[in-house]
Amino acid sequence: MSYANTDAPVQFSLEEVADGVFGYIQPDGTWMINNTGFIVAGDGVSAIDASSTERRTRAFRDAIGSVTRAPVRTLVNTHHHPDHTAGNGVFAGATIVAHELARDEMRVFGLPHNSGVWTDTDYGDLKLTLPFLTFADRLTLWADDLRCELLFAGGPAHTTNDIVVWIPERSVLFSGDLLFNGGTPFLLSGSVLGAIGVLENFLLPLGAQTIVPGHGPVGGPELIEPVLGYLRFIAGLAADGRAAGIAPLELARGTNLGQYAEWSDPERIVGNLHRAYADLAGPADARGRPIDFTAALTDMIAYNGGRPLTCRA
Repeated sequence: MSYANTDAPVQFSLEEVADGVFGYIQPDGTWMINNTGFIVAGDGVSAIDASSTERRTRAFRDAIGSVTRAPVRTLVNTHHHPDHTAGNGVFAGATIVAHELARDEMRVFGLPHNSGVWTDTDYGDLKLTLPFLTFADRLTLWADDLRCELLFAGGPAHTTNDIVVWIPERSVLFSGDLLFNGGTPFLLSGSVLGAIGVLENFLLPLGAQTIVPGHGPVGGPELIEPVLGYLRFIAGLAADGRAAGIAPLELARGTNLGQYAEWSDPERIVGNLHRAYADLAGPADARGRPIDFTAALTDMIAYNGGRPLTCRA
């Protein structure tokens, strides 16, 4: 079988966002095309996330090699989703670090494969490689004398196990998928209401001046409010739809996305509404618990005209 894009070079931009701190930005930031990054120290490199395919992760590793000959000693996973973790095994010998909830979630998710939900992609020869250093709340990672804080978001948001890499001395934040830039956020594995609280009470107070989002171009603090606006839009829409007894798919089909219509992957509104309905159905401490992913993904395909969701990885 032949796959689209597999013969073309991986497109990326390598941006030095602070001295020795790099963002690796992959356009166009849609399904399975994520951002990563790395921090260079004298005795080794700390990488932030892998990619979804063997080809893309090897290209990321090669980009690191174009900057330094130092080995990748540490690999941080910002959350369990396979676009950020499937390529972990490419970094042989690296200590893989993640939140303590991420390890089991990665095992449950397994490696990405062609299932008919997304258009077929060549994921390559991947090996499920789980984190083996985990933490609950915070962990300090040192790059020579540069302090890098690995901070748990504090509750379910994009997922149940989101962490960020915060470099206070440089005011640089690797946000993982707590933030998208130009793409529709996706909360099916986490909580819409929880994400609002995380952005308001956790991300905003950090005061980061440079933000490498999980998907989309590098930006600054201006990236936060548009995502918050979308999440509040979904929360309000869900509250009204649920009160009226309207199913998520029907509600999504009747919704004008307005200012969010130009964001990529608009079908995510359906999954987000499924999650928001679940948020509203139970107490706050139930947020992030498993819901019927199959039903949500099936509705997303229906919203997409019955076609698999587009994956260009």
